[in-house]
Amino acid sequence: MALSEVLGCGSCVFWPRMLLFGDSITQFSFQQGGWGASLADKLVRKCDVLNRGFSGYNTRWAKIILPRLIKKGNSLDSPVAVTIFFGANDSALKEENPKQHIPLEEYAANLKSMVQYLQSVDVPENRIILITPPPLCEAAWEKECIAQGCKLNRRNVVVGEYARACVQVARDCQTDVLDLWTLMQDNENYSSYLSDGLHLSPKGNGFLFSHLWPLLEKKLSYLPFLLPYWRDVTEAKPELSLLGDGAPVDSHRE
Repeated sequence: MALSEVLGCGSCVFWPRMLLFGDSITQFSFQQGGWGASLADKLVRKCDVLNRGFSGYNTRWAKIILPRLIKKGNSLDSPVAVTIFFGANDSALKEENPKQHIPLEEYAANLKSMVQYLQSVDVPENRIILITPPPLCEAAWEKECIAQGCKLNRRNVVVGEYARACVQVARDCQTDVLDLWTLMQDNENYSSYLSDGLHLSPKGNGFLFSHLWPLLEKKLSYLPFLLPYWRDVTEAKPELSLLGDGAPVDSHRE
């Protein structure tokens, strides 16, 4: 069958998508061993995982750009899941890092505003997961700050206030939440989860993925494996198999 004939047959394959929205910890999540890369691998041939991480951003800026990333469309355009992962920059100390710092009350309001916007464009609260900032290892991060010619510009106790605010917003908005700040500190040596005191190490990426996936799996378990298993493709006329409706197939065969 010529390609021109194929174009006239079969419907376009709808490929679901999920959105990872956050700061540098999201932007870097597609690096080798990153939590975003692990999600993409877990959801291959079921759902595209889109990385919309913006290094250095806070919720004030995130609230402004979110409508440029997701707009109201038909139901097929709506993401099947969205993670919102901010706070590491918002919680910077105002006196040391005024550009990134966002007051605690505004941070909470911005998170709530983003959840409400998603709801307005047909992304219901049961598809949204808020993620708190991870804990800060002050000793390691202070070394990074000194190397950049500045003073320590974050404190773990302050990050904890923002983490608690994030958890409260999730409760108020009835979304799921992953309290990374609390979970990581269940381990006395939580610094091993951080590469520089702020960003995630390979171990930290694995930790985040291991706690995030169970939340997502419940939301996305209905997604089928897209397009036929290779052994099921008709040899003589593959178009009979490949131009169908993309019915669910067994994803466990190789």
